[in-house]
Amino acid sequence: MKPLIFQSDFGLADGAVSAMHGVAFSVCPDLNIQDLTHEIPQYDIWEASYRLTQTIRYWMEGTVFVSVVDPGVGSDRRSVVAKTMNGVYIVTPDNGTLTHIKQFVGITELREIDERVNRLPGTAEDYTFHGRDVYAYTGARLASGLITFEEVGPSLDPQTALELPTYPCWIDGGDTAVGTIDVLDVRFGNVWTNIRRSVVRELNLSYGDRVEVEISCEGRLYYKHELVYTRSFSQVSVGEPLAYINSLDCLAVAINQGSFAKAYNIGTGNNWLMRVRKIR
Repeated sequence: MKPLIFQSDFGLADGAVSAMHGVAFSVCPDLNIQDLTHEIPQYDIWEASYRLTQTIRYWMEGTVFVSVVDPGVGSDRRSVVAKTMNGVYIVTPDNGTLTHIKQFVGITELREIDERVNRLPGTAEDYTFHGRDVYAYTGARLASGLITFEEVGPSLDPQTALELPTYPCWIDGGDTAVGTIDVLDVRFGNVWTNIRRSVVRELNLSYGDRVEVEISCEGRLYYKHELVYTRSFSQVSVGEPLAYINSLDCLAVAINQGSFAKAYNIGTGNNWLMRVRKIR
């Protein structure tokens, strides 16, 4: 028996999440069911992918994640289960949800769900709630040990898992780190980039140094100011901006006890760029 973790863009205003839990408990009432989040913005496959890679490395081998952000439900997109390098399983539509897992964790095996056997009985004619009928059901059967990974369905080449476009961070001109804004630390409004600590080190930054941060989107400048690069929020005054390394070992910017994203109308995605230059 392994933990079963749910993620979706369903929210908690109606019964969709409860229905998935109910299906899982009908498979095995002794399951340990937890939730990653159900507050993914509607249809935002990118954020679903990011939240998985933010989380799965802290769960035990054999844990089963069910991630349902599925704007293509009812189409010919595949339904899959991926086995990651650290032995965790992810049940999801093959629509890009595995992008960050594939790149930063690694997928060792991939199987397509055989819906002839891994589908909630009586739902063969239902086409709009695969989260309940296929993913929750298959995830519960896998987590409870009723099926093995091999019994999920036919094997696929892990390299065929669909990926969303991503761009690497880089050093520009020897003194500027450039990267994309991947996601927001939603509750606090901090802005998280893909600029890894190893790239920041190439700027020879020390805590307490000042940096120039520039944020733009499709040629429009949203922010350009100097701020301090620091170890933690406690090293700046309330209301002061800062740059720091976040819990995923990437560069981020924030306002101490304020929302950087809201203050400067910052969004996320590959068209949002951040440039960080050490001030000599």
